[in-house]
Amino acid sequence: MASEIDAIRKLLTSKPRPVGWAERRARLDEVGSVWPVADDISCESVDCDGVRGEWSIAPGSDAAKVLLFFHGGGYCSGSIKSHRRMVTEAGRAMRMRTLAIDYRRAPEHPFPAQHDDALIAWRFLRRQGIAAGRLAVGGDSAGGNLSLSLINRLRAANEPLPGCAWLVSPWTDLTMSGATLASKDAVDPLIHTAYLEELADAYAPAPLDRRDPLISPLFGDLRGFPPVLIQVGSAETLLSDATRLAEAAGTADVDVRLEIWPHMIHAWPVWNAALADGRRAIAAAGDFIRARIS
Repeated sequence: MASEIDAIRKLLTSKPRPVGWAERRARLDEVGSVWPVADDISCESVDCDGVRGEWSIAPGSDAAKVLLFFHGGGYCSGSIKSHRRMVTEAGRAMRMRTLAIDYRRAPEHPFPAQHDDALIAWRFLRRQGIAAGRLAVGGDSAGGNLSLSLINRLRAANEPLPGCAWLVSPWTDLTMSGATLASKDAVDPLIHTAYLEELADAYAPAPLDRRDPLISPLFGDLRGFPPVLIQVGSAETLLSDATRLAEAAGTADVDVRLEIWPHMIHAWPVWNAALADGRRAIAAAGDFIRARIS
């Protein structure tokens, strides 16, 4: 599969990283949507009480079960468009509907705007009559962070929690203390410390404390969390954000599975249409979530 991941690396590095936020957003939408959604997927836009979302469903899926998905992009980029192929194929593998959310982005909307939008979307789903235990939450990178923070807020409010969580390449530590930020810098084509600092400054500017568990879930108390699947690539600078989260979850007696995928890069399931390991990772997530959503 080396040739497949090499082709994705070539796609991602074929142009220099744009400078402006609008240009960066356009570029992520461009590389994320190279491969369109499969022909048998049905998509429909939805207004989740003021937050834009998109339903999707694959043939044979149970509409009474939903994956609530938050896209990555460092809280500054990413969209429903950039992640549509990943989300819709996840719904197929999990045999449930998906609701992808276009939460507000920084720097125009810094923390906690994204968290407020996530909670609005969650409560929108609950008001549809869907039991919390029939809902999974998930996302990649910043979207994995947002998934954890949503669970944190629900637990603090003594509200029912989702049945499980799916985190792909989660960005869990905005203090950037992970060892692999240095040790994997030479092999990661996308994520480097200076770039993360720029994103963190836009999303959680001073004087916010980036050790706040709602900003960096790694530093939170994970006791009582639902089952969590963490998938990360071995070629990621954010590898230790995932491994340390898994350790913290396991220490807190959470049902946690950590998968480290050899040679894979940040958020590789986005390119599942041309990447067998992306399809396999999504299939594994489907197995994990179907076993835990009644």
